[in-house]
Amino acid sequence: MINHFVNNISNRLSLRPPQRQSLEILNRICELLPINGQADIETSLAKINQEFPTVTNFEREFPSLCFALATGVGKTRLMGAFISYLNLAHNIKNFFVLAPNLTIYNKLIHDFTPNTPKYVFTGISEFAVQLPIIITGDNYETNARTILDPLIPCKINIFNISKINSEVRGGKSPKIKRLSEYIGESYFDYLSQLQDLVILMDESHRYRATAGLRAINELKPLMGLELTATPSVETSRGTIPFKNVIYNYPLGRAITDRFVKDPAVVTRKNFNPASLSPEAIERIKLEDGIYLHENIKAELKVYSLQTGKSIVKPFMLVIARDTNHATQILELIQSDEFAKGYYKDKVIQVDSSKTGAQEDEMVERLLKVEHPDEPTEIVIHVNMLKEGWDVTNLYTIVPLRAANSEILIKQSIGRGLRLPYGRRTGIDIVDRLNIVAHDKFQEIVEEAKRPESEIRLQQIILKPEDLQERTKTVISHSKLAHNLGITTEPTVEQNINLQETEIKDITNSIFTSTIEQKIANLAYQEIQKLENYPEQVPTTSYLSTPRVQAMVREAVAREYQPEQLEFEGVTIPPNIEAIVAKTTNLVVQQTIDIPKILIVPKGEVKSGFRSFALNVTELNYTVPSKKELHIQSLATYDYTSLEIALVTFTESRLENYIVNNLVKFDDISYDENADLLYDLAGQVVSHFLSYLSVEDTQKVLYYYQSEIANYVHNQMKKHFWEDDQVEYKYEISKGFTTLKESVYTTKAKNYLNYRTSPPDKSNMSEYLFTGFSKCLYTEQKFQSEAERILSIVLERDAIKWFKPARGQFQIYYKWEGDYLEYQPDFVAETAEIIYMLEPKNRDEIDKPQVLAKKDVAVKWCEYASEYMLKHKGKPWVYVLIPHDAIAENMTIKGLADRFNTNGYATGN
Repeated sequence: MINHFVNNISNRLSLRPPQRQSLEILNRICELLPINGQADIETSLAKINQEFPTVTNFEREFPSLCFALATGVGKTRLMGAFISYLNLAHNIKNFFVLAPNLTIYNKLIHDFTPNTPKYVFTGISEFAVQLPIIITGDNYETNARTILDPLIPCKINIFNISKINSEVRGGKSPKIKRLSEYIGESYFDYLSQLQDLVILMDESHRYRATAGLRAINELKPLMGLELTATPSVETSRGTIPFKNVIYNYPLGRAITDRFVKDPAVVTRKNFNPASLSPEAIERIKLEDGIYLHENIKAELKVYSLQTGKSIVKPFMLVIARDTNHATQILELIQSDEFAKGYYKDKVIQVDSSKTGAQEDEMVERLLKVEHPDEPTEIVIHVNMLKEGWDVTNLYTIVPLRAANSEILIKQSIGRGLRLPYGRRTGIDIVDRLNIVAHDKFQEIVEEAKRPESEIRLQQIILKPEDLQERTKTVISHSKLAHNLGITTEPTVEQNINLQETEIKDITNSIFTSTIEQKIANLAYQEIQKLENYPEQVPTTSYLSTPRVQAMVREAVAREYQPEQLEFEGVTIPPNIEAIVAKTTNLVVQQTIDIPKILIVPKGEVKSGFRSFALNVTELNYTVPSKKELHIQSLATYDYTSLEIALVTFTESRLENYIVNNLVKFDDISYDENADLLYDLAGQVVSHFLSYLSVEDTQKVLYYYQSEIANYVHNQMKKHFWEDDQVEYKYEISKGFTTLKESVYTTKAKNYLNYRTSPPDKSNMSEYLFTGFSKCLYTEQKFQSEAERILSIVLERDAIKWFKPARGQFQIYYKWEGDYLEYQPDFVAETAEIIYMLEPKNRDEIDKPQVLAKKDVAVKWCEYASEYMLKHKGKPWVYVLIPHDAIAENMTIKGLADRFNTNGYATGN
């Protein structure tokens, strides 16, 4: 039975399904084993083995269970969930968190410290009221009073294994085992006598050696909870899998469930390694790695600027054969001949010859590689990096050491799959890890295709033309921003013809002095504030009224700080009134009035899901078996097999496996949808029973319950209904809105005049078009040749036009149960009308998603028209245009007359 502590902790900590399932299993363990530790170890093992057959031995002198979760799924957060549950549900007060090395030790201390980015107890209100006490291997000797205080509800010890290992040089016992005059015994002895000590072992495969095993056993904990991504150890006899794995969530499932990046193997088109020397192959792989690195760097910058999320600085990992080879690669990258010396100060070599404390210190330096202001973009390493180096910004791996394809896969993806934003972005290149393996490409592809392989790799083939020039990020500011001098970045035309050293001196402001520009910027800031007062300034035309002009002048006069020379009478004081008027005129001329419209329902909105017949054609799971589930160790390079059995508590109804997972979705209420949920779950069960026995059906439902629930939920979203009788009203929060920046990636060779048809029309999005006179931006990207031709029409017929950036309109449409942002393709203003234009391939015009976008756009235009006409503005008209109707001889009015969808007469 899942108690309310599991639900509450899962919700508060936003646990992913594998983490929640692990917590549910811990809850069941606490039901099976006496929490007071009275039962002997054989009885405890028998109870666990009966429900969890994969646990055949605790492998310790106390009940110890391993949760094997793939790298990147979140083992440290799961530790926080385990501690929260045991403390709140079972009043366990003493915990011992064990780290295998200094790097992980410091990382754990950081993550268990409040007000840090990855604090493991964020959301646990009980721990916010009274913080758990953190005792470390560095402060336990000075914390005697805290250690012995019985009123402290939660004490968490964090130690490096070397602090408690009994084998110390010189035969001495470690400090923790020596007598403490404050405690009256050694701290180790004090811990070993606690009746409620629970030990949590991070990277538990590191504690299987004799000395570490003995030290842990001597602590005599109530229970051990082990976490690792590699549940096996490498010995002289080969790979030995753990015998105490109670839950296994391998890397293949993490990739399938989209908790980590998608790994991809990369080569060049028509690449023939046989014709090249090993040195030439290495050089090509490094250069192509740099191309990929620069490409993803540009795309990450675009994503950050478009979404407002923090910038992620990617880096490239080069795996060398040995230390001498690594040094040679370093010298090559630092030479002027490689990438024109650009990476000379952006590369570091991690010396694999270092061991012990030096190694820990060396790896710790690598933690800084995530910081945006840290220059390192290339890391050269001999062996794959150790546990604890949990970076999220590794995007490109170039393996240069000789190895077979199986080892290359396992070595290459281990540390590079973590997602920088914690979840997929939906942008392929931002969600992908690239492995550059020209000489091993086909071998790796075949290895990944093997039925027993847990990992499926994308295949990326680079064309020669792709590699000729580095991808750049272009921030497209509005012409208004350039004219006001708000940005000192050059326009694209200027950028093409300038060296980088010249760019910083460019200013595009039409104001002739820094004083005038300063006043103009202050005036613009005040105008932007007026966006939020539509009752006073309904549209930009009202900015020119005497009342509003006086308001802006007064605000600017309050904010403006005269230069020293003005005080001394050396210069003529600026004419604030004239500058404010000039600024206002620019805003009116170079802005299209886009009101911010909030659509809200009147009264209560009723909604739910319709009953429907589930499509079960893709639910073709086979029964998990020893032959079908293979675990790929990222540490030992070997496969091990794990027999899948029914390892959890039996549900009273088979349908419960599905229903219990469906009610976890935010849009599903059990009370309102119970009948439908059990009907759909029953359809799933009936499907499996049509070709499986009851026992095998139960195995499939248990093992794949999360995936099956996602499959059902995706279909439910298509049958969501909302009361059609609900009336909506609109509210205007802004009468006009500032034009947002657009961000693009492109190459210098791909800048074209908008009247020029590109040579490769199938890849229109690669080109950046310039040369406009009426566009509100100096550069634009088009998704099709029809869009480019439409821009020619707009340049001729419109007063002003532009392609909106993401978030400019904030219009949302419902699609398959989610609300997605609709971003119109074009906005154009003529003498009488403002058009929202949507060119679309003719065979897509009637597709449901296009129609869903059209419906919300038409409704938005109706509300906007009503508001604008009320304030002497222009109406909005939505036009959905088939691509083959667009030609240079067409006019905006002609297209609108044929294809406008909100019935507004567009004039004579």
